[in-house]
Amino acid sequence: MSDPLPRAIVVSVQLPEVSDAEHDASLRELERLAKTLGLLVVGRLTQKRSALAPVAVVGEGKLKELAERTGGTGVVPSGATKKKRKIDEPDEEGEEVEEEGDGETAERASVVLVDHDLSPTQARNLERATGATVLDRTSVILAIFQRHARTREAKLQVEIARLVYEAPRLREGGGGADRQRGGIGGKGAGESALELDRRRVRDRIAELREELKSIAGEAGVRRARRAEIPTVALVGYTNAGKSSWMRVLTGGEAYVADKLFATLDTTVRALVPETRPRILVSDTVGFIKKLPHDLVASFRSTLEEAREASLLVHVVDASDPSFREHLALTREVLSELDAGDAPSLLLLNKIDRVGEDERAALMAEYPEAMPVSARDPEDVRAVHARVVSFFEEAMEDAALSIPWAKHALVAKIHESAKVLSETHTDEGTVIEARARPEVIAKLRAMLES
Repeated sequence: MSDPLPRAIVVSVQLPEVSDAEHDASLRELERLAKTLGLLVVGRLTQKRSALAPVAVVGEGKLKELAERTGGTGVVPSGATKKKRKIDEPDEEGEEVEEEGDGETAERASVVLVDHDLSPTQARNLERATGATVLDRTSVILAIFQRHARTREAKLQVEIARLVYEAPRLREGGGGADRQRGGIGGKGAGESALELDRRRVRDRIAELREELKSIAGEAGVRRARRAEIPTVALVGYTNAGKSSWMRVLTGGEAYVADKLFATLDTTVRALVPETRPRILVSDTVGFIKKLPHDLVASFRSTLEEAREASLLVHVVDASDPSFREHLALTREVLSELDAGDAPSLLLLNKIDRVGEDERAALMAEYPEAMPVSARDPEDVRAVHARVVSFFEEAMEDAALSIPWAKHALVAKIHESAKVLSETHTDEGTVIEARARPEVIAKLRAMLES
């Protein structure tokens, strides 16, 4: 019999600028992240406040309620700094908005998931008061990324982000006040164990970044080699169905799972049935709200595939009520990568889960989009045809005369253009080809050199 999943309770403070719908969507997303991490969410504890409580995120009363569901004391031990309340601030309790389950009868949780980024002090105080493992949103995402990373590049990127996150959270051990002997001849105060640990972390981050830089350089060389080949990048929110489309469009074995961040590594394969010239399809890492800045920076090289693509295919889960916000976030990040103006195609994916009336409303709202399902072979063929037609619209026909002395270029033409006809003469070979203008220009330059 398998071990039961660790039980978790989700904690959140709804700030004034966050609507009820946005707050609920964020909580549902955190619960899905918890499921991906292998946790069983047994309830929520939320509170309305003007700001996060500086000591332990929620007010004292809510903290005690939380502790009843985790087996803790509900009290932050003395020695933890407590900020004095200003006269015009609301009381520590704030306004309660939602509780799920009964603190006395609900299953006790061993993990507390907080839908905010916590300071080291807040996290430590919550752990002391609840007796549970405390994870904020960033640490949950990092844990998922670390579990799902497969290639060396992805593992390096995740490790850098993890160390950057953990560096300010290193704690002094039992002998933390002891200092290593410093200076020549042992003179000087030297470094404390904590300072030494932090320096080691900084050195390790620098080492990883150097290694990542060399790998990113190799990836850049590969992209440069593919520059003449039409490329499509699948982009979108995590779990929107990008990997499913990658699999059906390329005939590959892309990993598909109903989990957030199932794919972290960029995969590039040829569109099938293959065309001439070949069209490459890349599957990129998914986006998510509140993605840690250090993680965005680390994965920038992974997202370069989107910036270099000739066509961006936005995949959205049309059955998700929040897909409009997801689409807006995706476009915002792509704009930051200077890819916002690239030609794009919108796929309203998982349309088989949408009712007829809602489908009609979606098509009125997004008339240029394609309502599709990766499970429908007809939809797969339609998307394939749409992608091929996009590239063919930009192509032009040209007659190329290849002398026998440069006959090696014939293979190059077959690789980079669609050959309409091929005729052999005494002087060489005449090929009628169809390709993008820049490809035709480069082929002619090679013939004239």
